[in-house]
Amino acid sequence: MLVAGAGKSGAGMRAHGGKKRKAYPYAWLDGRFVPLRDAGVPITTHALHYGTSVFEGVRAYWSGRQLYVFRLGDHVRRLRASGRHYRMSLPYTDGEIAAAVTGLCRRNRARESCYIRPFYFVGDYGINLHVTEAAPVRAAALLLPVGDLFDKGGISAGIVECRKFSDASTPTQAKMGGNYLNAIRATQQAKESSYDEAVMLDTGGGVSEAPGENIFVVKGDRLATPPASSSALMGITRASVLEFAAGLGCRPSERAITRRQLAAADEVFLTGTAAEITPVVSMDGRAVGAGRPGPVTKRIMKKYGEIVAGRDPGYARWLTPVYG
Repeated sequence: MLVAGAGKSGAGMRAHGGKKRKAYPYAWLDGRFVPLRDAGVPITTHALHYGTSVFEGVRAYWSGRQLYVFRLGDHVRRLRASGRHYRMSLPYTDGEIAAAVTGLCRRNRARESCYIRPFYFVGDYGINLHVTEAAPVRAAALLLPVGDLFDKGGISAGIVECRKFSDASTPTQAKMGGNYLNAIRATQQAKESSYDEAVMLDTGGGVSEAPGENIFVVKGDRLATPPASSSALMGITRASVLEFAAGLGCRPSERAITRRQLAAADEVFLTGTAAEITPVVSMDGRAVGAGRPGPVTKRIMKKYGEIVAGRDPGYARWLTPVYG
């Protein structure tokens, strides 16, 4: 069965209803809450020239009564760990960064689901490529309203020519600004083929990940996602699914996935902070399964929604309340 790769998803982060919305009026910069319009950096900033920036994407979910930040501690720890790959020293403690995130939500009086982008970067350091722990590092965070990144009814995806880089050249577990040029090129290639999203192979030709998401395949009751050796980022949403899926009657595992196994999957879905759980209903122009979200994917989506909204007390440890 052939399925067109028509693009269903909008470009960039959109709020509910499909309309783009601007960031909230306050940002956090170098330890202070400031108006977003004043949160600028000079053109001498090293990160603008060489991509020496580290970032995280964090989701906060409005339950109707409380705003919950999902797995904040894990995001903060990964934020610091990413910079260590390049000897960048984050000049704030984990507690201070976490407080900046929740404080930014309160300062902006956020009472809707939103996306938080904490990041740090090398500042005025000339054209010196020898980045050390002594390099001047600045830190910031901004807050964006956000809805669904992709159509939760299912998207199209296709394998692209652009390969995911390996640890032989660039640390795959570092969320560095410069690393995402690889993801940008893969996304461009997917859009040129009229797919909503790309699937990238590793340097050995196995399935790695999507440009901004991890990938899962379902075959029967088995659920699998590529391991770190496939150059896939060890995503936080990915780890969440691997943990709670067993309780839904699935048998989750990390293992290498071939192109043939991807093509033969009963179901395919993507995971990520921005994408959440997104079904892939066509791959390389052919239907995945019945061409609609499958039963396993729908169970995963439902459970994830319950967890992030605070409706599953078994996973309350993953939620940081902003108010009260």
